[in-house]
Amino acid sequence: MKAIYDLAGISKQGHHKQKQKENKDVYYELLFLKADAIREIHPKIGVRKMYDLIVPDDIGRDKFEFLLLNNGYRVLYPQNYIRTTYSVKCYQYTNLIKGIKLTGVNQVWQSDITYFLVGKIFYYLVFIIDVYSRRIIGYTASSTMETTANIIALKMAFNLRGQQSYPGLIHHSDRGSQYASTDYTSLLMLNKCSISMCDAAYENAYAERVNGIIKNEYLKSWHFNNLNDLEQGLKRAVYAYNYGRPHSNLVNKLSPVSFEKYVLSLSAEKRPMVKLYTEGQKKQEVKHE
Repeated sequence: MKAIYDLAGISKQGHHKQKQKENKDVYYELLFLKADAIREIHPKIGVRKMYDLIVPDDIGRDKFEFLLLNNGYRVLYPQNYIRTTYSVKCYQYTNLIKGIKLTGVNQVWQSDITYFLVGKIFYYLVFIIDVYSRRIIGYTASSTMETTANIIALKMAFNLRGQQSYPGLIHHSDRGSQYASTDYTSLLMLNKCSISMCDAAYENAYAERVNGIIKNEYLKSWHFNNLNDLEQGLKRAVYAYNYGRPHSNLVNKLSPVSFEKYVLSLSAEKRPMVKLYTEGQKKQEVKHE
């Protein structure tokens, strides 16, 4: 072998270093291919979430993040400036969720409205999430901010969960006029839901966070011509989020749907407990008891 190395003009050590470099380059290319495949489904998912999906054996999280961030996988999110909340005085609806502890789904649903620009036309997106699992259970896109869109999303949530009524469920929102309307509150009360509303902006942060994920990680990466296109894209984005996107605040960083299935496999006393925001506290706590 020495004669071969001499003929090639390289040392044995140099040969092994070259092979290691080639193997490393191949390994990195495979990581990039996996990252590209994930971005096909989750167009602007962060590299930390990508690490959680790939779970590479031979590279740590920090090195993985450094590698992808320096190879074109960095994501920048623009600021939102459009106002979607026009508050009304609803003194009868106080904040019922501050500091409470959740032990399962259908205990707190949270809803919010955001906007999305298609060409020069503003459309409005309504989301309802189950705070315990972070699953989007109701959603719609609309050309107006009328209460009708919120009712469509709420009925979707009721149909998905499939119960006759929801005693013990708290529906939480900001003080937008849609949520205080007679039609909307009547539907909640008909299904035996308690009504809760924010005192401060951060108290609706769970739903607002999901709004941002759907808009910035999914919808803004796709092209839409009209409301119908947007509705189809929204359906695609919600499915990808619910079924495939890992969530750092859920056990084992599961997706919302996988987390709900996991919880059903546990006895009541072993289910994770989620403590919601308290005054001045802007991050939920997750505990296992």
